Amino acid sequence: MNIAPKESPIRVLVVDDSALMRKMIGDIVSEAEGLALAGLARNGQEALEMADSLRPDVITLDLEMPKMDGLQALARLMEERPTPTVILSAHAKEGAEATLLALELGAVDFITKPSGSISLDIDRVRGQLVERIRVAADVDLSKLAARKASRPPRAAPAPRGQGKSAAKTRVVAIGSSTGGTRALAEIMPRLPSELNAAYLLVQHMPQGFTKSLAERLNARSRVPVREAGDGDAVSSGQALLAPAGWHLRLAADGKSVELGKDPTRHGVRPSVDVLMESLAQNCANPMVAVILTGMGHDGARGLQSIKKKGGRTLAEDKSTCVVYGMPRAAAETGAVDEVLPLDQIPEGIVRACS
Repeated sequence: MNIAPKESPIRVLVVDDSALMRKMIGDIVSEAEGLALAGLARNGQEALEMADSLRPDVITLDLEMPKMDGLQALARLMEERPTPTVILSAHAKEGAEATLLALELGAVDFITKPSGSISLDIDRVRGQLVERIRVAADVDLSKLAARKASRPPRAAPAPRGQGKSAAKTRVVAIGSSTGGTRALAEIMPRLPSELNAAYLLVQHMPQGFTKSLAERLNARSRVPVREAGDGDAVSSGQALLAPAGWHLRLAADGKSVELGKDPTRHGVRPSVDVLMESLAQNCANPMVAVILTGMGHDGARGLQSIKKKGGRTLAEDKSTCVVYGMPRAAAETGAVDEVLPLDQIPEGIVRACS
């Protein structure tokens, strides 16, 4: 999805403890059409002070900093002066976990630094960074409220008589992109374990992050969630998440998944379309397709193909989407059975599996 520059420049506050990174990111912002550099901060404390005085439209935020790190700063920022924020993350496992927590705290999106915390090739992600800043500037932060860590979410009730021994297992394909990690964290814990359904998930993410996402979802959900492996069985009461960098397909036998490195679709791999089209081709069981928040139109054609095969189709409503791109593209095909806000998606999945 192309985001047109605003008439007035998007003012960006760059936060990083590395002077080199501050300069390089600041230069990228200054040189990009429609963006303007509002200021440079060396740590989380400076970021809070400058956010209060400069009132930037968007903040780019490093996570590993002295005095006050990015997560501490983000938590306070979202409480005191909510500002759309794009995280710059390292590739390490610790970086992945911190990044996912930042997204739950309210960050809009993230990019990975090509070579770690101090990178001489940050220019490689210039286009990604500029695009994410432009997207962030248009986000309604009320849709990114931090998840409450109180009692576990109540599961959507499974229909009577719908147990794992009943009829054929439904295969539910869920696709998401920007804002999707939060959406999945709201949906998966509310799916009942007794529902006779197998889940296949595609979330657009860089390599090194999907395993941590699967682990976080698994820790909170009644349905076990794990990163998919080539040849894994598609089983009732289990969710498989496509690993970053690999397309996930339902195999020709209709009972297992396969991973592939063939070309990207819509510039991404894994692709929601690739997964859903494989279901339409190879799945003999009842199917459900769900499209959640995200940029672009990945999943629209795949959802159509599932609808043509008699499957049920759902899309997230604009009112709760962080970015209303993928659900809008799906809805515009005319193949969506239900358009629902995020908090009603779990019940919608249960109904579709009835």
